[in-house]
Amino acid sequence: MEDFLSRVPQILKRAQASAEKIKNLADLERFFDEFLSKKSAVSEFSKNLKNVPADQKKEMGAAVGKLRDALLQIFESLRDQLEAAELTKKLETEWIDVTKNFPIRNGALHPVSQVQEQVEEIFSSMGFEIADGPHIETEWHNFDALNIPASHPARDMQDTFWLQRDGENPNKNFVLRTQTSDVQIRKMLKHGAPARLIAPGRVFRNEDVDASHDAVFYQVEGLLVDKNISLAHLKGTIETMLSRLFEKETVIRFRPGYFPFVEPGLEVDFRCTLCSGKGCKTCKNTGWIEFMGAGMVHRNVLQNCNIDPEVFSGFAFGFGLTRLAMMKYSIGDIRLLSSQKIDFLSQF
Repeated sequence: MEDFLSRVPQILKRAQASAEKIKNLADLERFFDEFLSKKSAVSEFSKNLKNVPADQKKEMGAAVGKLRDALLQIFESLRDQLEAAELTKKLETEWIDVTKNFPIRNGALHPVSQVQEQVEEIFSSMGFEIADGPHIETEWHNFDALNIPASHPARDMQDTFWLQRDGENPNKNFVLRTQTSDVQIRKMLKHGAPARLIAPGRVFRNEDVDASHDAVFYQVEGLLVDKNISLAHLKGTIETMLSRLFEKETVIRFRPGYFPFVEPGLEVDFRCTLCSGKGCKTCKNTGWIEFMGAGMVHRNVLQNCNIDPEVFSGFAFGFGLTRLAMMKYSIGDIRLLSSQKIDFLSQF
């Protein structure tokens, strides 16, 4: 015991001398290892207390505790000083002037949103209303009212997301809408004729996703119902829209096509804007790009909406807004439009 008590001042003096040389937190860590770790003399003294005679253990324990407290006080004082100095240095070198005008990186509209805004502006200037409707639709609004028979492939599970399909009542069966033509039905039922509107929006198809197909995409459906409407009105409307969108004169052509809600039904192509009809990779060397389905509104559709087909006629059309954005910006993979790749989206 006497040997230990004689060593206490020596240990404390050596610790004080070592503390004066400490310049940083790394030095302080070495101080801790030498004087306060499990391998230090203080720890060794604590372990040996069990071997000290009982009559000396109290005095020995008090001396060990006093030495440890003194060493801890030196350590904690140095630690507080060094941490404060390090924080001060960091504040001096890494401070941020919150009053400074930093460059602002503005966000941008998604390319599909940009094209949708352009399309809406063009049709609005021609007197068309911009209409919207529900994503969850009844079977009647989505199929029956559009003269799509129960046997039509579009009703199969491969094309439609059915949410409820119980019973025989089409008003009690619900789907995720497969096109925005349902908006046309709702508008005609509510307001009758004349009607002039486009319905841009998200649609859903139960399809495999690849570079050219997606289960969720955007369409624009258009409708004009009035007296004495003909295919000439349809042709002029679509050519005007495309010419203004691509900022160059655009020519379209009609081909026969079948769609249950129009008669006659038409496939509409436009002359490739990249090669001006000469043939290129984009148009597969045909000079034409497939664009939309269209035609004169079927009399059954008008009757389903309580409009007299003997008095009114009209045209309807539908095209992929997502595909139009891909054509306008030469995007080769539809999946990029639903990605979160900032490098890609920041181009537009």
